[in-house]
Amino acid sequence: MSALLQQRRAGVLLHISSLPGPNENGELGQEAFNFINFLHDVGASVWQTLPLGMPHGDGSPYQCLSAHAGNPALINLDWLDRKGWMPPAEKSADCHSGQLYWKSCVIGKAFQQFGKAAGKTDKLDFEQFCRDKAYWLDDFALFIALRNVFGHKCWFEWPDALKNRHPQALKESRKLLSAVIEGIKFEQYLFFKQWHELKDYARDKGILLFGDIPIFVSYDSADVWANREVFKLNKSGEMETVAGVPPDYFSELGQRWGNPHYNWDYLRQTGYRWWLQRIESQNELFDILRIDHFRGLEAAWEIPAGEETAINGHWVKAPGDELLTAIAREFPALALVAEDLGIITEEVEALRDQFGLPGMKILQFAFDGNPHNPYLPMNFSHNCVAYTGTHDNDTTLGWFENLNDGDKQRIYDYLGWSSLPMPWALMHAVLASVANLAVIPLQDILLLGSSDRMNTPGTTEGNWHWRFNWQQLTEEKAGRFAHFLSMFGRRA
Repeated sequence: MSALLQQRRAGVLLHISSLPGPNENGELGQEAFNFINFLHDVGASVWQTLPLGMPHGDGSPYQCLSAHAGNPALINLDWLDRKGWMPPAEKSADCHSGQLYWKSCVIGKAFQQFGKAAGKTDKLDFEQFCRDKAYWLDDFALFIALRNVFGHKCWFEWPDALKNRHPQALKESRKLLSAVIEGIKFEQYLFFKQWHELKDYARDKGILLFGDIPIFVSYDSADVWANREVFKLNKSGEMETVAGVPPDYFSELGQRWGNPHYNWDYLRQTGYRWWLQRIESQNELFDILRIDHFRGLEAAWEIPAGEETAINGHWVKAPGDELLTAIAREFPALALVAEDLGIITEEVEALRDQFGLPGMKILQFAFDGNPHNPYLPMNFSHNCVAYTGTHDNDTTLGWFENLNDGDKQRIYDYLGWSSLPMPWALMHAVLASVANLAVIPLQDILLLGSSDRMNTPGTTEGNWHWRFNWQQLTEEKAGRFAHFLSMFGRRA
């Protein structure tokens, strides 16, 4: 277990896109720094976000176009102005409510301005960035450029020469699209520069950044297009099985995610190099990392690609012990958390415990009347991360309000008939627990209901859009949260 995860701490779960601001999603601008100030002021020491990747049209940060690249929608344009790279004609232009296409156009013009106005140091810094990230950036930039040319069609629908990465076709495309490719690399340069400034500020304020690695990657991604041998695909590049989970708490039909499975034989032969590079890029961004769907490293649910639901799948073993050994050897100080929710077997628990990884405890799963329920606070160990709920759960207030009277009574019975209303009563229990790290979704601190949840698993509409505003975070709410952190020894 990493030393970072041995100290008693508290954190808040909030994705960057949920920050307030005038544009259509939160950004890496002043509001992100303001949120760090809030965390510091209340005594929290961890900011947990969702994955930072570039999503598809549904906005899900768990289905991205790259396992390495940052989401350009999170780039803050005011930063460009301060650097002197904002095109003069755009400084007073209407931002069109922050539409992403408009932002992309401005960044493209900023790259031209960068060529004219940037000093030698900045230009050398950009060139060094491109060299350092070439192992993923070169393929990603070409992938995005080609995807734009072909109307955002999946790479599998591209002309055969490009779909199958014939060297001559790639060479010609790189030459033809060179200006566009450089602009895409510049977008990534801006994202990483802004993120590192935020990370430096967080470090100065004593705040750790806690990130998330989806175990699987999207089929329509630069990763699969450029590394087909890493994944279970047929000779034509099609998926014969897809990833998901069987029926569980979240869905009676299970969840058919549609991601390709890994070709573990190839990964083993290459020393898990692709995975190590993935960890490297995320370890640069975060102080703590969570592997989403950790149980897939012990066995993953494989669904025939033709099935519409996840019901008719089967478990297939994975070499998680070998992969985690390789990761531990390459990154000995890595602070890693296992998202061990869902159908968890003794084998999954043994894999988690073999590497001393903290698992997750969700109080919304705790109150079924079974005193041995692992999500009850009395059954926690120190080495875990405790939550009221996660981004996949309803808000705690919404969850509680949807329970029947008997379930509500059982919860308050367990809590000793606390006089605290929901969701404060559950936050109190999480923060009072022995878990080294306790994380509260911001919606719970703001006392918000079901209409403010982030995601409903198994659905594709209306997710990932939630945002807060500072008026919701009253002095009373922030003060009570800070009091709880101090009372339970979690104040930084």
